[in-house]
Amino acid sequence: MAVRTQDARRERTRRRSTAGAVLAALLIAPACAAPREAPTGITAQEVGATLERRAAAVMGHDTAAYLAALDPRAASFRAAQSAELRNLADVPLESWAYEVKDVTGEGGDRVTAEVELRYRIKGYDKAPMSSSRTVELVRRDDGRTWYISADRAADGAPGQLWEQGDVDVVRGTHSLVLGVGRQAAELRRIAATADAAVPAVTGAWPEPWGERVVVIVPESVEDMAGLLDSPAASYRGIAAVTTGEVGGGGRAPADRVIVNPQAYGMLGDFGQRVVLTHETTHVATRAHTSAATPVWLSEGFADRAAYRQESRTAPEIAPELAEAVRSGDLPARLPSDEDFGFGEDAAKLSRAYEGGWLACELIARDWGEEELIAFYKAVGSRSERDGAVEQAMHTVLGTTPQDFTARWREYLRARLG
Repeated sequence: MAVRTQDARRERTRRRSTAGAVLAALLIAPACAAPREAPTGITAQEVGATLERRAAAVMGHDTAAYLAALDPRAASFRAAQSAELRNLADVPLESWAYEVKDVTGEGGDRVTAEVELRYRIKGYDKAPMSSSRTVELVRRDDGRTWYISADRAADGAPGQLWEQGDVDVVRGTHSLVLGVGRQAAELRRIAATADAAVPAVTGAWPEPWGERVVVIVPESVEDMAGLLDSPAASYRGIAAVTTGEVGGGGRAPADRVIVNPQAYGMLGDFGQRVVLTHETTHVATRAHTSAATPVWLSEGFADRAAYRQESRTAPEIAPELAEAVRSGDLPARLPSDEDFGFGEDAAKLSRAYEGGWLACELIARDWGEEELIAFYKAVGSRSERDGAVEQAMHTVLGTTPQDFTARWREYLRARLG
């Protein structure tokens, strides 16, 4: 049985490099930036002061103060914002802050600000999640006070879960599950599966990591797509994705596992275990994954962590690749990044995952578990792809890409033929 998951940043990086296209993890910054003049003479510091009041109201669950920062003449906007604040009520926030990036004036009493919302969930995020927002402000009260009149995701940036409805929170031993529009029993089952995934991942990845995972469960695949700023069609067959910014510097940014409730719900217990263990592996390895890491290595390692305690045979785990090998269609090369694209046909995508998994299995068999982890870290320590895999194969495994590929092809014959 092949269970397809995906690391969202890979596909989104392949399709576009627009800043803010995925949920990123950055260090907390002050709520307002250093003063800068907008064309109208309004400073970012003045805008930041209004947003700072709003941030304090969010952290204090102070509805009156929250509404006081909003345009008193925008009734529908105030109602929607009040609902969002209620939706956030059960989310255990540790911090909530804004950084003003730019301010442009539409007139003397109206401005548009590009800002970064940065927030952390208490007990789970060592670094904050970041969301690019476009905020419009209007000056009222004879020009003395600025109010927020609009707040939306910036172009090319994803939306937030609490914009979709009331957020239900389930706390597990190692997990926090945030859901909208889903049954409490379903969220508890997901939390239990995520709780089991965390120690399984630690067993496969002994490097230090937070050993906690935040799982997001939206109401539908369309809502999932909204949290990823991507077409829903890209995710209909994907059970879950992991969002986050690649590390490579040893600092683990905040990640989220986002579940497609329809696809995930069609899986049995085995499939659901594999999905959440796979995605949790991405969370654990994120700080040692960089732009230099080929997808076959990151996805193959995640699959290996997910399958290592299961009793399925290689042909059962890799049916598409097994069929290809038996029919004489042995792959000539390791899977490319493009082979993992969401738009690829299902069989080709499955073969890519299966090939990456068996490449990591080969390293573990012929070089050992410690060398597999050392190889992963060595590749991820580089910031660029050029030469990273070749160098790591030479220094850690004592081989070359050509020799490794030949051994991998023979391994496919042995395991799947």
